[in-house]
Amino acid sequence: MALAKSKTSYSKTPYLLIAPMTGFLIFLVALPLCIDIVYALSKVTFETLRSPSLQGFGNFLTVLQDGAFWKAMGFSLKFAVAASIAQILLGLFLAIFLSPLLARRPWLMAVLMLPMMLAPALVGLMYRLVLQEFVGVIPYYFLLFTGDSPAFLSPDNAFATLVTIEVLQWTPFALLILYSAYQAIPLEIREAAAIDGAGYFRRLRWIDLPYMAPTIAITFFFRFIDSFRVFDNVYVLTGSGSGGSTTTISIYIYEAFFRGSNIGVAVAASLILLVMSYVVVAGLMKLARRRA
Repeated sequence: MALAKSKTSYSKTPYLLIAPMTGFLIFLVALPLCIDIVYALSKVTFETLRSPSLQGFGNFLTVLQDGAFWKAMGFSLKFAVAASIAQILLGLFLAIFLSPLLARRPWLMAVLMLPMMLAPALVGLMYRLVLQEFVGVIPYYFLLFTGDSPAFLSPDNAFATLVTIEVLQWTPFALLILYSAYQAIPLEIREAAAIDGAGYFRRLRWIDLPYMAPTIAITFFFRFIDSFRVFDNVYVLTGSGSGGSTTTISIYIYEAFFRGSNIGVAVAASLILLVMSYVVVAGLMKLARRRA
């Protein structure tokens, strides 16, 4: 009898251990998600937050038929791909090129991490002052040495400027992860390849990059997600831009929520973005399992 009772209590132990975390996740994720679904299916403003009127899938249809939504989605996708690729390439180059120096002076890594420690909104404000067409430092020196200065935040140059600022701030993240992966490659394999006559670039092509490939893919994935949902520095620098030219999907949702006071449309757009993100992540995980 006692043995059966102990077995029963033992079988309940895992559920008791995960109960606090499960309750926390329900409160933090599931409950807000249910509220969002109700708002997405309702006509609701700030005045009717406590009494939304259900109207079906009208908000979803409004979002899907809105050209501004797809324009913002396209800009976010293009921005994320360009910024992520640039960060990976630059971070990989710095991780390999600076590896001997960082091995001798590890404290330099802390210095290289400084841009990443600044708040994105603060970075955006700083570059907005630096790149300002009339009083900015960089346009002044362009004008001084070349006789002409481009308008860095104009519609023609805004995309390149925003990508460059994103790369300058977050390349240290890629550098940190890729440098750790580069240092983790067994030294014996490199020495054996060198003894067999493999030059530096052949070792890089056939040893270093294959070993680092999983880390490169994960780093790209993290930076793509972070760049895709960018809001702070883009909003501070250019906002939605001329004719919505620099409207990210986060800015689109923000403007629908706060400026348009159309909470149902904003929440519907965020849920559509959530579903799209889930489909992309699930597809990438399935592809990774097949390759494995």
